[in-house]
Amino acid sequence: MRRYRIASALMLVQGVLMELVPFLALGPLLLLGVDVERFGEHFAFALPYLQEHLLQVMAIAGIFGALRVVGAVGLWRGRMWGLALSVINCAVTLALMIFMLPAGIADGALSGTALMLMLTAYYGTRSVTGADAATASTSLAAR
Repeated sequence: MRRYRIASALMLVQGVLMELVPFLALGPLLLLGVDVERFGEHFAFALPYLQEHLLQVMAIAGIFGALRVVGAVGLWRGRMWGLALSVINCAVTLALMIFMLPAGIADGALSGTALMLMLTAYYGTRSVTGADAATASTSLAAR
């Protein structure tokens, strides 16, 4: 359970700081009249398309952040759906992190660590060969 809690905390930090904060900054930037089209010039994304569409990227960050926070809370409470949602979030983040450089490096480190913690907590020391399954079935038959 400890590994799940650590993974949940990592995902919560990542969801709030790296994804929800940019989304929440969108409103004040628009209200202050900041030229968001030029604002994207200050960020160095791997794809120029992301810089050109910074408003949409910030809105999408809100969706990712909300899903990550919900998954982290579900995982913290020990819910299987929280584990599944968190694993999906981490896998998607690892696949997309290359496009969000340099922030993708931190995304990859946090998501990769959380994913490793969740997988090692779920699968533990089980063997890939199935020897553990055979041992478990013979011990059940002996009872």
